[in-house]
Amino acid sequence: MIIKTADFLKSSSDYRQCPGEDKPEFAFIGRSNVGKSSLINALVNRKDLAKTSSQPGKTQMINHFILNNEWYLVDLPGYGYAKASKSVRESWNKMIRNYLLKRRNLMTVFVLVDSRLEPQRIDLDFINFLGENSVPLTVIFTKTDKQSAKKTNENVEVFMNALSEYWEELPEMFLSSAKNKSGLIEILDEIERIIPYFEQGFERGKDN
Repeated sequence: MIIKTADFLKSSSDYRQCPGEDKPEFAFIGRSNVGKSSLINALVNRKDLAKTSSQPGKTQMINHFILNNEWYLVDLPGYGYAKASKSVRESWNKMIRNYLLKRRNLMTVFVLVDSRLEPQRIDLDFINFLGENSVPLTVIFTKTDKQSAKKTNENVEVFMNALSEYWEELPEMFLSSAKNKSGLIEILDEIERIIPYFEQGFERGKDN
């Protein structure tokens, strides 16, 4: 897939405020400071489409972008942002949960995981939550440029083994780096592969 146009559409604090469900939608989410905004910008070949920051918690709403006038990319708030107040975290969690469970044109959630870290319980719990609720997902391991390929592969294997305790069939996964742009073509190709399912009448919560 070649990205010809990428434009910010709107920010919403509730899934009911989101744009109409007339296009296939792909959401990106991960633990705070996982490199989500940098990866989104690299995917669309723009420096500032998604706002980046050295401080976690920059994204605080459901942010919709329209790509090629064909599909929506959604930048969701990061989870696990410890410096936010309890009430703010609860509000974010409710907003994200409602979006993930009730947005009918959501084709896939790309869950970003830092490839440098040992399995984090918050990542495993979030992925299991999606699986338990039949929300389609793909795992993207980020920041692979910051360590050797051997170390990345070792960490990914440990993470997927941890997931296998709960999953009969593991979700698809990609390795990526916003800095050297590795894995970006594969992610865009996956989106391009899925889009036709929407055009064929896919709708979550409905037998197709």
